[in-house]
Amino acid sequence: MKKVNFSLLVYSVTLCLLCMLSIVEVKAQQYEIGGGLGVAAYSGDIVRRLDKGRVGLQGTLFGRRNFDNVWSLRAGLSYGRISAADNINPIDPVSEFRNAYFKGNIFEASAVMEYHFLDYLHPQSEHRYSPYGFFGLGFTYFSGRGAFNFDGNDDRGRYSLATPVIPFGIGVKYKITNNWILAMELGFRATFTDFLDRIDSQERFLRTTDNDGNIQPLPDEVRNSIYFGNYSDKDWYYFLGVSISYSINSYKCYAY
Repeated sequence: MKKVNFSLLVYSVTLCLLCMLSIVEVKAQQYEIGGGLGVAAYSGDIVRRLDKGRVGLQGTLFGRRNFDNVWSLRAGLSYGRISAADNINPIDPVSEFRNAYFKGNIFEASAVMEYHFLDYLHPQSEHRYSPYGFFGLGFTYFSGRGAFNFDGNDDRGRYSLATPVIPFGIGVKYKITNNWILAMELGFRATFTDFLDRIDSQERFLRTTDNDGNIQPLPDEVRNSIYFGNYSDKDWYYFLGVSISYSINSYKCYAY
């Protein structure tokens, strides 16, 4: 009987310890709020690669939950301004002839999971920094203005669109204090539209200009073979910036 009671006592104590540890683990979760500034860029039918000469301002506000020292969930709202023009660095003779440009504003809402490669949050950790990667889902609303000079129309007016996006990228974080964290991040946004730059593969050149500056229709064989954009890919945009966040609740973690 005593042996049974002793076993029950050991089991009860062990269960209580496990419950206490689980409580400590829950309390060790941290919530952060923060913001950041940086630059935004675009690639698509006008710019095939990142062009450092055509970047705009970017800003973000976010909240983060650290589930443990490895995984975090971040939800945020971001703004960016992007633009591009064929006459800066034409990618081919067709784009030089097209002579189009666009500019506009991006408004993004997103949620991403972050994975940290080093344990930098623990107070007893030997690291105060950690590289990380992230991946998630988002939704973007774009409002802009586009122009196509090839047909004598300097401005085709404002346009807007909405598209889901897949945000992913890399970064590095540095723990300034137990509450303040500095981060630098490069993020890629894959969109589901080919119309971010107001150029897609469904529209075609209809007119051209002769040597005297008069607008002339293109021959049918040319008109049917030259498209505005590349039908095989979608538009992308990118954020590069620095952010700072503050932990609004922080509890000491104990190593067992």
